[in-house]
Amino acid sequence: MNTASAPRTDETSLSARGTVKALWAYVRPHRWAVALGLLCALVGAAGGLLQPLATKMLVDRLASGGTIAGILIALTVLVLLGTAVEAFGAYVLERTAESVVLAARRTLVGRLLRLRLAEWERVPPGDLMSRVTSDTTLLRAVSTQAVVSAATGAVAFVAAVVMMAFLDVVLLGVTLVVVVLVGGAVALVMPKIARATERSQEAVGEISVALERALGAFRTVKASGAEERETARVEAAARRAWRHGVKSAKWEAVAGSADELAVQLAFLAVLAVGGARVASGEIPVSTLIAFLLYLFYLIEPVAKLVDAVSSYQEGAAAISRIAQVESLSTEPTERTETARREGVLPEQRAALPGPASVRFEDVSFRYGAGLPYVHQQVSFEVPGTGMTAFVGPSGAGKSTVFALIERFHEATGGRVMVDGRDVQDWSLSELRSAIGYVEQDAPVLAGTLRENLVFAAAGATDDDIRDVLARTKLDALVERLPHGLDTPVGHRGSKLSGGERQRIAIARALLRKPRLLLLDEATSQLDAVNELALRDVISEVARETTVLVVAHRLSTVTGADRIVVMESGRVRSVGTHEELVGQDRLYTRLAATQLLAPA
Repeated sequence: MNTASAPRTDETSLSARGTVKALWAYVRPHRWAVALGLLCALVGAAGGLLQPLATKMLVDRLASGGTIAGILIALTVLVLLGTAVEAFGAYVLERTAESVVLAARRTLVGRLLRLRLAEWERVPPGDLMSRVTSDTTLLRAVSTQAVVSAATGAVAFVAAVVMMAFLDVVLLGVTLVVVVLVGGAVALVMPKIARATERSQEAVGEISVALERALGAFRTVKASGAEERETARVEAAARRAWRHGVKSAKWEAVAGSADELAVQLAFLAVLAVGGARVASGEIPVSTLIAFLLYLFYLIEPVAKLVDAVSSYQEGAAAISRIAQVESLSTEPTERTETARREGVLPEQRAALPGPASVRFEDVSFRYGAGLPYVHQQVSFEVPGTGMTAFVGPSGAGKSTVFALIERFHEATGGRVMVDGRDVQDWSLSELRSAIGYVEQDAPVLAGTLRENLVFAAAGATDDDIRDVLARTKLDALVERLPHGLDTPVGHRGSKLSGGERQRIAIARALLRKPRLLLLDEATSQLDAVNELALRDVISEVARETTVLVVAHRLSTVTGADRIVVMESGRVRSVGTHEELVGQDRLYTRLAATQLLAPA
């Protein structure tokens, strides 16, 4: 079975230095909270560090026949205080970790919605979504707890080693030999954890891709009887995630048990050597007891160090995948475009009132180096008002005209002009606020009918909505719906017919009151009655707005003020229906079929 995985945004993982730099960027805004958590952890560690010394004093006091009540009270206070401080520090770190995840998700979502269309088309949406949900979750541990665990573990380990050296250097040497040997073996395991985690996260992304593919065409899947095949596709990705997750868990179990193994082996070695030294009178028994307590105390800082390294390896894989998204090309922000356009004169920046004019000057376009040109020296001019129709065979480049006007893609050569200004000199928000755009598949978003209508015009009034509903013949639909405009329309408008979705998309564009209206196959799913009604609406709108239409129905084309005939990425001819029927053989052939080729 074909279980092709989702393509990665970037095959190269971050270097160790790049990972640390990216991690610091997430931690830096919360550095004082992390510092407070670290301080609390160190206070707790200090309390534990003093207990073996207090125990030694207790044994010595018992040996000398002195009272031990004061030492016991001090030990009790020390334990309670250390526990309370550590608990507070743990809360601070957990809260900070959630804040780090929230900030990362905000940044990623903001970036995803500003991606250039070419990037969005290249990377499966399901994989991108998994980076926002699954990968950012791994930041929780590595961004705060791992940092603090590494710091407190290192400080506590060094402090314990110093105290053990103070007690007996020989026993410390025995301990360090065992710890170094086991630690060296653990160091070999850590890269395996990182690799397994990254593969597991990639497989989680594949699950999202496979689900998005199936759920995005739910009716088609059912109608094709493909439920089992699509289930198998998702299950294959889930099994890959399981396999790599189990592999990661295996190496984490090895690393996690290494600290206890090191201490247990060191305990046996110290017990043997220390027992001999006590027997020979070289050290008192209280020193051996205190040293053994420090040895067991080492379990916690060593475990923290191992956990920190394990979390870092897991987090490094997540940070690498998140950084890959951050490296994707995005559209310029309003701030960067304002800075770039500072040299443009104010009168050139100001939007003209009334309908917008459009002009293409020798425009060439292709989707990437080495790919064929979609447009080759395309030139035409559309003055303000009126309707201009674009016709031609499939693949002629008609819809690409709209993509270049909207700056979904940038022209490779030539200039795209709106109101006599290169679209590059417009800010994206300024340009797109002047345009109403109806896509080929007329998408409707999950939510209520009202939310869909005002999606591009948040300030629309109830009167505006009623007017548009009447013009697009949607008022009858609203009356039928149980909650009127506030009725949910289902995922992607699943509770509506294709024609209703198309009319909603047109109403949404009209509600924007655009100066330039782009209609890409906007009436393809309408019946004859509704198409005629909307054709009248478009003709009415064209009296005060520039309307560009990509159409395949002859009835839509014949009423256009001008028709642009395109073929193989070039403009063949421009004229009215009557002019082109006698002048352009391609248009004559298309018109004769009464049904022009779809875009």
